[in-house]
Amino acid sequence: MRVLLLHGPNLNLLGTREPGIYGSATLGDLEDRCRGWAAGLGIEIEAFQSNHEGALIDRIHAAVGTCAAIIINPGALSHYSYALHDAIKAVDLPTVEVHLSDITAREEWRARSVTAPACAAVISGRGADGYRQALEMLAERR
Repeated sequence: MRVLLLHGPNLNLLGTREPGIYGSATLGDLEDRCRGWAAGLGIEIEAFQSNHEGALIDRIHAAVGTCAAIIINPGALSHYSYALHDAIKAVDLPTVEVHLSDITAREEWRARSVTAPACAAVISGRGADGYRQALEMLAERR
Protein backbone atom coordinates (compact mmCIF):
# COMPACT_ATOMS: atom_id res chain seq x y z
CA MET A 1 0.00 0.00 0.00
CA ARG A 2 1.35 3.40 -0.98
CA VAL A 3 0.17 6.60 0.75
CA LEU A 4 0.73 10.12 -0.53
CA LEU A 5 1.86 12.37 2.33
CA LEU A 6 1.16 15.99 1.35
CA HIS A 7 2.39 19.04 3.22
CA GLY A 8 1.05 22.48 2.39
CA PRO A 9 2.37 26.02 2.71
CA ASN A 10 4.99 26.88 5.32
CA LEU A 11 5.42 23.31 6.52
CA ASN A 12 8.89 23.42 4.99
CA LEU A 13 9.69 25.76 7.90
CA LEU A 14 8.91 23.20 10.61
CA GLY A 15 11.54 23.25 13.31
CA THR A 16 12.01 27.01 13.08
CA ARG A 17 8.47 28.35 12.57
CA GLU A 18 6.75 28.98 15.90
CA PRO A 19 8.22 25.95 17.70
CA GLY A 20 5.92 26.64 20.67
CA ILE A 21 2.99 25.74 18.41
CA TYR A 22 4.46 23.33 15.87
CA GLY A 23 7.38 21.79 17.80
CA SER A 24 11.09 21.65 17.04
CA ALA A 25 11.08 18.71 14.60
CA THR A 26 11.83 19.58 10.99
CA LEU A 27 9.77 18.45 8.02
CA GLY A 28 12.48 15.87 7.31
CA ASP A 29 12.22 14.60 10.89
CA LEU A 30 8.44 14.30 10.54
CA GLU A 31 8.70 12.45 7.23
CA ASP A 32 11.30 10.06 8.69
CA ARG A 33 8.98 9.28 11.61
CA CYS A 34 6.09 8.72 9.20
CA ARG A 35 8.20 6.36 7.10
CA GLY A 36 9.10 4.39 10.24
CA TRP A 37 5.50 4.11 11.38
CA ALA A 38 4.39 3.27 7.84
CA ALA A 39 6.97 0.50 7.42
CA GLY A 40 5.59 -1.20 10.52
CA LEU A 41 2.14 -1.16 8.89
CA GLY A 42 3.30 -2.36 5.49
CA ILE A 43 2.81 1.08 3.95
CA GLU A 44 5.12 2.96 1.59
CA ILE A 45 5.18 6.76 1.86
CA GLU A 46 5.47 9.18 -1.04
CA ALA A 47 6.05 12.63 0.49
CA PHE A 48 5.61 16.02 -1.16
CA GLN A 49 5.56 19.61 0.15
CA SER A 50 4.69 22.78 -1.69
CA ASN A 51 3.85 26.35 -0.87
CA HIS A 52 1.73 26.46 -4.03
CA GLU A 53 -1.89 25.37 -4.16
CA GLY A 54 -1.73 24.26 -7.79
CA ALA A 55 1.28 22.01 -7.17
CA LEU A 56 -0.61 20.27 -4.35
CA ILE A 57 -3.65 19.83 -6.60
CA ASP A 58 -1.47 18.40 -9.38
CA ARG A 59 0.06 15.92 -6.94
CA ILE A 60 -3.39 14.87 -5.70
CA HIS A 61 -4.48 14.23 -9.30
CA ALA A 62 -1.28 12.27 -10.01
CA ALA A 63 -1.98 9.99 -7.03
CA VAL A 64 -4.75 8.22 -8.94
CA GLY A 65 -3.50 4.79 -9.91
CA THR A 66 -0.27 5.12 -7.91
CA CYS A 67 -1.45 5.65 -4.33
CA ALA A 68 -4.15 3.96 -2.29
CA ALA A 69 -4.75 6.90 0.06
CA ILE A 70 -3.67 10.42 1.02
CA ILE A 71 -2.64 12.11 4.26
CA ILE A 72 -2.70 15.88 3.87
CA ASN A 73 -1.78 18.79 6.07
CA PRO A 74 -3.02 21.64 3.89
CA GLY A 75 -1.75 24.28 6.32
CA ALA A 76 -3.62 27.56 5.97
CA LEU A 77 -5.10 26.37 2.66
CA SER A 78 -7.48 24.22 4.71
CA HIS A 79 -9.34 27.39 5.70
CA TYR A 80 -10.11 28.70 2.22
CA SER A 81 -9.10 26.33 -0.58
CA TYR A 82 -12.23 24.97 -2.17
CA ALA A 83 -9.95 23.94 -5.04
CA LEU A 84 -8.12 21.50 -2.72
CA HIS A 85 -11.48 20.28 -1.42
CA ASP A 86 -12.64 19.62 -4.97
CA ALA A 87 -9.38 17.85 -5.92
CA ILE A 88 -9.66 15.52 -2.93
CA LYS A 89 -13.28 14.73 -3.79
CA ALA A 90 -12.45 14.25 -7.48
CA VAL A 91 -9.81 11.55 -6.98
CA ASP A 92 -11.99 9.54 -4.59
CA LEU A 93 -9.04 8.26 -2.54
CA PRO A 94 -9.42 7.84 1.24
CA THR A 95 -7.91 11.03 2.64
CA VAL A 96 -7.08 12.02 6.20
CA GLU A 97 -6.48 15.68 7.03
CA VAL A 98 -3.91 16.20 9.78
CA HIS A 99 -2.96 19.36 11.67
CA LEU A 100 -0.09 19.47 14.17
CA SER A 101 -1.84 22.10 16.29
CA ASP A 102 -5.44 22.17 17.46
CA ILE A 103 -6.90 24.49 14.83
CA THR A 104 -10.15 24.84 16.77
CA ALA A 105 -8.33 26.33 19.77
CA ARG A 106 -6.42 28.99 17.83
CA GLU A 107 -7.50 32.12 15.94
CA GLU A 108 -11.15 32.23 14.93
CA TRP A 109 -10.34 32.04 11.22
CA ARG A 110 -8.44 28.76 11.74
CA ALA A 111 -11.35 26.97 13.42
CA ARG A 112 -13.09 26.00 10.17
CA SER A 113 -11.59 23.75 7.52
CA VAL A 114 -13.22 23.81 4.08
CA THR A 115 -11.14 20.80 3.02
CA ALA A 116 -12.27 18.61 5.93
CA PRO A 117 -15.67 17.64 4.44
CA ALA A 118 -13.84 16.04 1.49
CA CYS A 119 -11.81 13.85 3.86
CA ALA A 120 -12.63 10.57 5.59
CA ALA A 121 -11.28 11.94 8.89
CA VAL A 122 -9.54 14.92 10.47
CA ILE A 123 -6.90 14.67 13.20
CA SER A 124 -5.98 17.95 14.86
CA GLY A 125 -3.82 18.95 17.79
CA ARG A 126 -1.91 15.72 18.34
CA GLY A 127 1.42 16.88 16.95
CA ALA A 128 3.39 14.34 14.94
CA ASP A 129 1.39 11.54 16.57
CA GLY A 130 -1.59 12.62 14.46
CA TYR A 131 0.26 11.33 11.40
CA ARG A 132 0.78 7.95 13.09
CA GLN A 133 -2.93 7.80 13.87
CA ALA A 134 -3.77 8.68 10.27
CA LEU A 135 -1.52 5.88 8.98
CA GLU A 136 -3.13 3.39 11.36
CA MET A 137 -6.59 4.53 10.27
CA LEU A 138 -5.71 4.04 6.60
CA ALA A 139 -4.06 0.67 7.26
CA GLU A 140 -7.28 -0.54 8.91
CA ARG A 141 -9.33 0.54 5.86
CA ARG A 142 -7.34 -1.49 3.33
